[in-house]
Amino acid sequence: MIAINNLSYFIGDRALFDNASLHIKPNDKIGLIGLNGKGKSTLLHLIMGNFQATSGDISKSKDCSIGFLNQDLLSYQSDESILAVAMQAFEQANELQHIIDKILKQMELNYEDHLIDKLTKAQDQYEALGGYSLQSEAEAILEGIGFKTADLQRPLKEFSGGWRMRVMLAKLLLQKPALLMLDEPTNHLDLPSILWIENYLRNYEGAIIVVSHDRQFLDNVISSTVEVARSVLTQYAGNYTFYLKEKTLREEIQKNAFENQQQAIKQTERFVERFRSKATKARQVQSRVKSLERMDLIEDVVDENVSMNFKFGFKQKSGRYIVELNNISKAYGDLQILKNTSGQIERGDKIALIGANGKGKSTMLRIIAGSEKVEGERKEGFNVNTAFYAQHQLEALNLQNEILEELKQAGSNKTEGELRGILGCFLFQNEDVFKKIKVLSGGEKSRVALSKTLLSEANFLMMDEPTNHLDFLSVNILVQALQQYEGTFVIVSHDRHFVTQIANKIWYIEDEELKVYPGTYAEYEYWQSQRETQATIKEQKPKAEEKTKAKNNQPKPRDNEAEKELKRLKKELASIEEQIEVLETEVSNIEVDLGKPEVFGDPTLLAEKSQTHQKSKDSLDAYQLQWEELATQIDALED
Repeated sequence: MIAINNLSYFIGDRALFDNASLHIKPNDKIGLIGLNGKGKSTLLHLIMGNFQATSGDISKSKDCSIGFLNQDLLSYQSDESILAVAMQAFEQANELQHIIDKILKQMELNYEDHLIDKLTKAQDQYEALGGYSLQSEAEAILEGIGFKTADLQRPLKEFSGGWRMRVMLAKLLLQKPALLMLDEPTNHLDLPSILWIENYLRNYEGAIIVVSHDRQFLDNVISSTVEVARSVLTQYAGNYTFYLKEKTLREEIQKNAFENQQQAIKQTERFVERFRSKATKARQVQSRVKSLERMDLIEDVVDENVSMNFKFGFKQKSGRYIVELNNISKAYGDLQILKNTSGQIERGDKIALIGANGKGKSTMLRIIAGSEKVEGERKEGFNVNTAFYAQHQLEALNLQNEILEELKQAGSNKTEGELRGILGCFLFQNEDVFKKIKVLSGGEKSRVALSKTLLSEANFLMMDEPTNHLDFLSVNILVQALQQYEGTFVIVSHDRHFVTQIANKIWYIEDEELKVYPGTYAEYEYWQSQRETQATIKEQKPKAEEKTKAKNNQPKPRDNEAEKELKRLKKELASIEEQIEVLETEVSNIEVDLGKPEVFGDPTLLAEKSQTHQKSKDSLDAYQLQWEELATQIDALED
């Protein structure tokens, strides 16, 4: 479907790709991974044709349509409703709908045969495209990724960037391109929406390339992993967990081969050095020199794993209770978020606040911080020193500062050496610390803001989606920092792997109340699945009892003649059902043909197809009528 051969792409003298190759086949589910700045998004733009390769080529099959979700779409705005924007995906159907509306307008004044004929053809084509079910399909996808039914008619411009991105995602899914490319799709999704999109992508009929730093999302969606590293593309035949195991094995083999080759090189060099001046060994020395020149050198393994050695401490320990909330209520107009709910945070709590967007997670963080007015009592504990990290902290960075200067102004009184050590933990090495904030990527700015938060020496941290824009290595660094942190924190996150690593208590909001699960996220997930199973059993129990009761009240077995007649009717019904299935397929195929340009543009072929379509529909209607009569007879006998 798409073949990338010997691709090279340079920015100045820096090679993002150098003779990289990759083949993408229909139905491939590929996870594209690698450190920030290594070229993942650039590769997607190259495939899309937005960037021009320095050398090499990217060839695509003629029928390969591509849909690309990228962060640039955040700025898209429209006065149209989000439903209308999503339905822009159906270009051909929308055009036909416009034609139908125009004809109907004409027919209000002029009811002529040629208009009726034109209308019939347009409606048949519209039906063949599934036009009458397109709106319900769009509504289902929009609601699946988190929109409420009441939101669907609201203008797109009323929504924030993250919600607008969801609309663009819905539009892409409705277009159903042969290749769907998604750049960090989970950054703007809550947990229920992530679960929905996972299921959708698993069953997607086309190919997928997804850039994501959500490990569990990748494990649940992809079937192969492509790593962008050292300017090449390396493919692994499995999901992210498989990639980790396979990469460890490959690196072990490469390390052994490298060490063996280095040993052989040293032995050869010693031989050459020892016998260079001896005429009797001249031929052998020359042979060894040539063998060294011809040798394909094996690269050493670059260890990209970083261990966090810096300990983030604080000057004073807090009291036993950090914050107590008693009978808290919060509403925005008619929208009730919390009602008479209570909770408390104790020293040492590592809390993950999870759940769907719109349930009040960010509101709860602000209530805990004391910046949100509420009904009820908020009581702060003794010696609590708080630091709050959210996405707006990135905007608060001074763009003109160098990274090191930005940390110096954080007011921690640490030496330059200590600050450099902290920045080293967050992947800012050597001269990197003198980069201006304004030239940093979103992920790099996030790392600077996180460094400042952890530098604050606060004994209570609050973080809202700290893993957004971070690559796997940066997330791993943050996990290590939080695992070493001896204070208390509350973190809002939809990254399940991250939450599993750092939380010892789970908070969620349900029925306008704050609920607490006193355990890890893995334990919470198991408990929640058991809870849902019990709810399903409870819901199905009355139905099962009703069914048993109805079965017990059934009349005694019928006589033999009635049984024979029932058997004959059921056999005839099954035969008719087979005929109906064949005819439905036939009608559906003809309807698809009617929508093709080569048929639509040929009057003779169009008339022939339309006649065949009508005959098949008439036969289908007749069989369906027979089916209804037989079904009625069978029901009467069974009663």
